[in-house]
Amino acid sequence: MQVAVVVYDGVFDSGLSAVLDVLDNANALGGQIHESSPTWDVTLVGPAPQVRTGAGFLVAPEPLEHARTADILVVPALAGSDPAVLLDHVGGDASRAVRNLVAETRARGTSVASACAGTFLLAEAGVLDGLRATTTWWLSPLFRSRYPKVRVDHSQMVISSEGVTTAGAAFGHVDLALAIVRTGSPALADLVARYLVVDERPSQAAYIIPSALAQSDPTVAAFELWTREHLAEPISIPEAAKAIGVSERTLQRSVQRTVGTSPIRFVQDLRVERASHLLRTTALSLETISRKVGYEHPNTLRVLLRERTGKTTSALRGSK
Repeated sequence: MQVAVVVYDGVFDSGLSAVLDVLDNANALGGQIHESSPTWDVTLVGPAPQVRTGAGFLVAPEPLEHARTADILVVPALAGSDPAVLLDHVGGDASRAVRNLVAETRARGTSVASACAGTFLLAEAGVLDGLRATTTWWLSPLFRSRYPKVRVDHSQMVISSEGVTTAGAAFGHVDLALAIVRTGSPALADLVARYLVVDERPSQAAYIIPSALAQSDPTVAAFELWTREHLAEPISIPEAAKAIGVSERTLQRSVQRTVGTSPIRFVQDLRVERASHLLRTTALSLETISRKVGYEHPNTLRVLLRERTGKTTSALRGSK
């Protein structure tokens, strides 16, 4: 399989190297699989004869035109954590050539893949409109606001939709590269993960910090604060809305727009976060923890923890 990996000024070094290392290991380990193992012929392509990565390393890629013969185009993320810088980059002249390449690649029917903030480049190019996709969790409010036609979903670490594959935050580049390998050989992808000691991460949900998302909107921030103060009590959404001075409809819309979920589910996220912390850091019984986060029956919390974190209560307690 011909793989074109885009490099550009400011590209995230770890994301770039993760993709290259996973595919290189897949090529090296293919002989251990008792099947006709695929190989990945990787070419770095870029908008200039020489680009400087986010960490300052110089890379000499092939011209972007070399991507026209590729079977898949991979776009690593931009380095950095400043949302304003990210938006300036994805919407500005600096990334125009890469955005055009992404759009042209999809117009030919060629697969495109990206992770973390790189998904903003795909969305800016218009190739995610109407599709289900994921992105770095802490930038998802900004992503939803800028690209309302994209259906953001954090239920999976990697999402493939109609030839476009997206993955979650930062080291989701590893998951993205393994997903590329898995399309050719699931057994080889499992072998590479074992050699690289990569644990399965089916979702970003366990890593999301609800309070970080809430700060993107004053109404949601106020709701989050009020909820934390009443976490052990039955939560009434109409009562919460009244307490923070907005209508219930405004609260519903603000939470959906900012975190992509309902107020009730956001309350559950806060309860799961608090319960997980107590399991890891205290010896309190599950019954006591359940009451502290507003659940009368421990089994309700047990099921919710398993659903949201992918772990049992004993596994969460053992991770402290």
